[in-house]
Amino acid sequence: MARYTGPVCRMCRAEQRKLMLKGARCTSDKCPLNKKRGAPGKDPKARGGKKSEYGIQLAEKQKLRRMYGLLEKQFRLTYDNASRMSGVTGENFIRLLERRLDNVVYRMHFAVSRNQSRQLVRHGHVLVNGKAVNIPAYEVKAGDVIEIKEKSKRLSLVQEALNEISKSGNMPWVTVDVDAVKGTYTADPRRDEITDLADIKEQLVVEFYSK
Repeated sequence: MARYTGPVCRMCRAEQRKLMLKGARCTSDKCPLNKKRGAPGKDPKARGGKKSEYGIQLAEKQKLRRMYGLLEKQFRLTYDNASRMSGVTGENFIRLLERRLDNVVYRMHFAVSRNQSRQLVRHGHVLVNGKAVNIPAYEVKAGDVIEIKEKSKRLSLVQEALNEISKSGNMPWVTVDVDAVKGTYTADPRRDEITDLADIKEQLVVEFYSK
């Protein structure tokens, strides 16, 4: 499966926003944004003029896509699925992104970033309702139990990630048993519950793809 292998901090600099792509590094002094580094490129100021309507929509789409760590084809397919669902397309889109297994593993603090959680899934460390699933895009449903395999529970990266629960707590739509390294996806989140997407305007993404 194709995946982005370039420098992820470059994405944060491009957005001038912390996308939390490298876990603890994003909150440390090593983060380029903490060092006041500007956007990448030879002359980023030359691109700082007023954006067109299309440019604003494109920028919002890129920001959301980069946050979830998806390539354009995966991202667009998720949008297409959301557009066929009843209800508000933008909210459906966010909901489908949150249902991805790699994202749920990240939300349960079994990994410090979505990229790391994607690796855990691909390498066969994750069980869904007792069965191994190695597809990051697997759609988790309410009531599904997500667990790290017994032999993988002591992995240092998993234990380090679990330490974050004491600092930031759980998202309200998942419950986590830290000792068992197991969690339950209790329900689809409401849009206002996803606090780290508070500045995302998904309607602009809908408008971009609706053209």
